Amino acid sequence: MKSTNFIRQIVEEDIASNKFGGRVVTRFPPEPNGYLHIGHAKSICLNFGIAEDYRGVCNFRFDDTNPSKENLDYVNSIIDDVRWLGYANNDEILHASDYFDQLYQFAIELINSSKAYVDSLTPDEIREYRGTLTEPGKNSPYRNRSIEENLDLFTRMKNGEFPDNSHVLRAKIDMSAGNINLRDPVLYRIKRESHPITADRWCIYPLYDFAHSLSDAIEGVTHSLCTMEFEDHRPLYDWCVENVSAPYRPEQTEFSRLSLEYTVLSKRLLTQLVDDSLVDGWDDPRMPTISGLRNRGYTPASILDFCERIGITKNFNAVEMGVLENCIREDLDFSAPRIMGVLDPLPVTIENYPADETEWLPAQNHPKRPELGTRKVPFSRRIYIDRNDFMEDPPRKYFRLSPGSEVRLRYAYLMTCTDVIKDRDGNVQELRCRLDPQSRGGIAPDGRKVRGTIHWVCESHAISAKVNLYDRLFTLPNPGAAKGSDFSELINPDSLQVKDAVIEPEIEAALPGSRFQFERCGYFVLASPASGGQNAVFHRTVTLRDSWGRRN
Repeated sequence: MKSTNFIRQIVEEDIASNKFGGRVVTRFPPEPNGYLHIGHAKSICLNFGIAEDYRGVCNFRFDDTNPSKENLDYVNSIIDDVRWLGYANNDEILHASDYFDQLYQFAIELINSSKAYVDSLTPDEIREYRGTLTEPGKNSPYRNRSIEENLDLFTRMKNGEFPDNSHVLRAKIDMSAGNINLRDPVLYRIKRESHPITADRWCIYPLYDFAHSLSDAIEGVTHSLCTMEFEDHRPLYDWCVENVSAPYRPEQTEFSRLSLEYTVLSKRLLTQLVDDSLVDGWDDPRMPTISGLRNRGYTPASILDFCERIGITKNFNAVEMGVLENCIREDLDFSAPRIMGVLDPLPVTIENYPADETEWLPAQNHPKRPELGTRKVPFSRRIYIDRNDFMEDPPRKYFRLSPGSEVRLRYAYLMTCTDVIKDRDGNVQELRCRLDPQSRGGIAPDGRKVRGTIHWVCESHAISAKVNLYDRLFTLPNPGAAKGSDFSELINPDSLQVKDAVIEPEIEAALPGSRFQFERCGYFVLASPASGGQNAVFHRTVTLRDSWGRRN
């Protein structure tokens, strides 16, 4: 059982009072007009988790009422993401479009009870008549059409006799209502768009509030859980259910939506990032979409852990990106085997090592999990170290390699830099070093202390790789609130850096999706394996430590 929250308390009270006959039915109802993001993961965990923990059912239903923005690519990605998180693997997938016939009949009921009418105002006129937050609306001149005329017009709308935007069906509630959602909201509009499921069968489509509330009722949902922006829609949700012959009366309860720093979770803004080519699609590893996080190497367990940690409340709370990053760090710290990879290679020639010799040295696969065993890493006269591990004129307390200094090569030997080779412009091109042949395993035979340890890769067995170093997408904690800014100016210029790296040969047989810790560098996922021993592609999932926490 997961940690409690106010929604779980409501469910437990309803079960105890037999409010819904002991039933617990939730639903996860995405609109197929984009990819799921980390905020949706919070809702997935809540709805499926409650159903699982209280022996209920969570309906996985697409609210597919707007075919102009929906396509099967979105549908398939959503299904894939939900199942990747471990839910809905065997459940039937439902659609609001499954109920279009029933929804149409509910609309007829409203007309017959004089609670809905066909309005012929233009969209601009409807907005004008609606009023403002401080001024009441005014009745449409078509509001008092007879039941017979409304039935005739609505039937002809359904039959395709009118052009788009010429008529709509509106609820007849109260144009002076303080809640603007109750000012005769539109229930149906004419839209000649082919639907991914129903094709061209319909040319009128229900609006979201009408279809969503009544789909819940048709399915017998007991607890309709949604984010706080739908709180003002709840009276309309209830009105729709209460004024037709719906078989059930679900209850809507709201919780705070996720706000995550240094990114955006608005579908509109995410779409803008994709449409403006500021990222490489919905599944770009910098995106907060579940597909993007998957590509970056996040695991289902890390995302579920994140959703559990942030909890469920009604209060707005901007979650630090470091919380999400710590979840994947902790997961990969336990599960990811260690290898050595050099992201910015600097060649080193070990002058006192035989030119024709290669030895294979034992290395731990995981320092905390001996059951994962060891591997052999090749070592020879020519190796690569990371350019960041050498400094020609180092400051005090610099414990990596510099002229005349000694360092420990991880799993190998103690090595001293004896010469620096530069090009004409003074750039370091290569190092010449000598090792202590008696220090195999990195242990000094005379017990002297060597404080610096660096990683390396053998040149003759190195696997070349493109390594994508991903960082936070935006430079501001709340980019969505930066009014008037050019969105592109808020992008972190270092959100993607590409490195030509070399990796130890252990990764040659690894499969795509394999995750590793590159020692001292971070956690990485294999996006594309090496071909012929070369040209692997890795994405950095997360750094070893939260460098942003120290910056801010």
